[in-house]
Amino acid sequence: MAIGWLSVLKMVPWVDVISNAPKVAEGAKKLWDSVGRKQHLPKAASTAKTGADVVVPIDSRLMAAESTLALLQEQMLASAELIKELAEQNRQLVARVDLMRRRMAWIGLVTALLVVGLIVSSAAMRGVVA
Repeated sequence: MAIGWLSVLKMVPWVDVISNAPKVAEGAKKLWDSVGRKQHLPKAASTAKTGADVVVPIDSRLMAAESTLALLQEQMLASAELIKELAEQNRQLVARVDLMRRRMAWIGLVTALLVVGLIVSSAAMRGVVA
């Protein structure tokens, strides 16, 4: 099962992901800023007093539409905040993966140097013993 994940992780273009992470975070911040600036629409004042049977249904529909609009705006703000948080988490994840990739490269280099050192040391020991 770990082999499957490794092959999937190897297929990810990490250079592109890492280079685009700041753009994603910045885009989420811009979205949050633009949505955060939007204010709820002001409640409309009661309109004409002509015909009580006509005004009441229109007023009640208008109030229902305004409450629905306010609810949708709250949901939009919550969604935008979630997107911002996810983008920040993605940025942090990409930074950690990049750090781990660098550490693995260093470990690989040190391991290769140790193997070469062991080979040279082994060859030198064979020359002394022979």
